[in-house]
Amino acid sequence: MSIGEVLARLRPEFPDVTISKLRFLEAEGLVEPLRAPSGYRKFTPAHVERLRFVLAAQRDRYLPLRVIREQLDEMERGERVVGPAPAPPAPMASIPMASMPAPPAAAVVPQVRVELGDSRLTRAELAERSGLDDAGLEDLEQYGLLVPTANGYYGGDALMVARIAAQLADYGIEGRHLRPYRATADREVGLLAQLVPPLARQAGPTGRAQALATVHELAALCAQLHGALVRQGLRQVLGP
Repeated sequence: MSIGEVLARLRPEFPDVTISKLRFLEAEGLVEPLRAPSGYRKFTPAHVERLRFVLAAQRDRYLPLRVIREQLDEMERGERVVGPAPAPPAPMASIPMASMPAPPAAAVVPQVRVELGDSRLTRAELAERSGLDDAGLEDLEQYGLLVPTANGYYGGDALMVARIAAQLADYGIEGRHLRPYRATADREVGLLAQLVPPLARQAGPTGRAQALATVHELAALCAQLHGALVRQGLRQVLGP
């Protein structure tokens, strides 16, 4: 199936889902579609069931992506997932490959979004949900990796930054080591910011929603590019 066909299958149950959302979940490692020689994504029924599980867990139980990923890993190991959950996805190895997909369909403006980006967290909530203590949060703020809003709250993207930083800390990587990521992100924002405001102005009353969908898609593509470049560089370090 193409990503547009997957969207058509999921939308009756999840009317707010968009192609940008599916690409975001792919960038976060929650689904790994196959790739045709032409570069188009190829999804099997098992991929669709996995996406259905993720979307239902976000919508019905408000679970963060980290917890959803852990539950998927537990089910793949044959472990029991505690608490109400949608039916587990089918094993991917038992599903045949899909046929060559058509080009992606156009994204549809979402009506409701239940995403990390919509979160509104206090500092204490951020610490609790990320696993960082106050010193760890201060370290990230010192180097510009965490920035509260004007009213002192933190969004879902700040939560994601804090969680990733907490995992990197296990490898001895501290906030000062992550300063180049802040600089790289600022350069990417400068490059891409010129694309979003014109879209918002040209799209009429739904312009902001379409612009936000574009932001998600651009961020997902940049994340994929960055990850591919890092993996490429590290493989060169390992050598043949």
